[in-house]
Amino acid sequence: MVDLSVVILSWNVRDLLRQCLQSVTITRLLTSEIIVVDNASSDGSPDMLRAEFPEVRLIVSATNRGYPGGNNDGMTAASGRYVLILNPDTLVVGDALSTMLTYADAHSDVGVIGPQLLNPDGSVQSSRRRFPTLLTGLFESTWLQSLAPRGVLRHYYVQDRPDDATQAVDWVTGACLLVRREVIQQVGLLDEGFFMYSEELDWCRRIKQAGWKIVYLPEAKIIHYMGRSSDQVVAQRHIYFQTSKVRYFRKHHGALTAGVLRASLLLMYAWQLALEAAKGVFGLKREMRCERVRAYWQVIRSGFRSQA
Repeated sequence: MVDLSVVILSWNVRDLLRQCLQSVTITRLLTSEIIVVDNASSDGSPDMLRAEFPEVRLIVSATNRGYPGGNNDGMTAASGRYVLILNPDTLVVGDALSTMLTYADAHSDVGVIGPQLLNPDGSVQSSRRRFPTLLTGLFESTWLQSLAPRGVLRHYYVQDRPDDATQAVDWVTGACLLVRREVIQQVGLLDEGFFMYSEELDWCRRIKQAGWKIVYLPEAKIIHYMGRSSDQVVAQRHIYFQTSKVRYFRKHHGALTAGVLRASLLLMYAWQLALEAAKGVFGLKREMRCERVRAYWQVIRSGFRSQA
């Protein structure tokens, strides 16, 4: 058994994946393996990996299995005492991975560690959270976000605590997660009923309910470019994000709460569709308005209904 298995799930981000792999460094005192799961890319990523990183274990999926499915394939193949889920649009800064392992070895009650994520300009990226309430779900990442009562999202994003302090939190975002093998064996893998978004929230909630701590460790730093895979499918990104949000609330808060959230979100998109259509009628950037109307209609037709 190696000390660390690094699992990277990639979809059509060949150049970012190359940079990510070049940044992964582990101290010589630790043993490690790197597993890349390719989620049916069409940009030549597998060929690049075979040619430039022969030491990497490559798993090529015939179909895009989403974030949970692809990462689960990688974790199933992993043999490490710890598994690191790492997005391909990241760069490891210095000894971040070794720092996370050292902390985990010293704190046996910690099941998940999230590093401090940085934007490319060096500013701190929000990556630690409290569990969302229905009010959070109604405002967060919607057009009403700017109208949210100040305390709602401040509480959710843990803005009442300093960025540079190690702290226990409810959950950390999935760009980089260090998970103890015992946690995976006890709680299970990511829920594949989510395709993208909210799966790490659900996982951390299950892990915390099982008695493990979730820790944000700012001493370990990772640069994250954010959303380079999901940016390729804009309408689908809205569908995946909101569908996963509704599914999370149904799973952990019940059908009634999820129904209220789903109806509210659909009304928001219907309002946006009507607004864009009206602007198009009056000739304001008509081509762009038509594209947005088509995208919003696709989102509304989805109904935010998950398949599982």
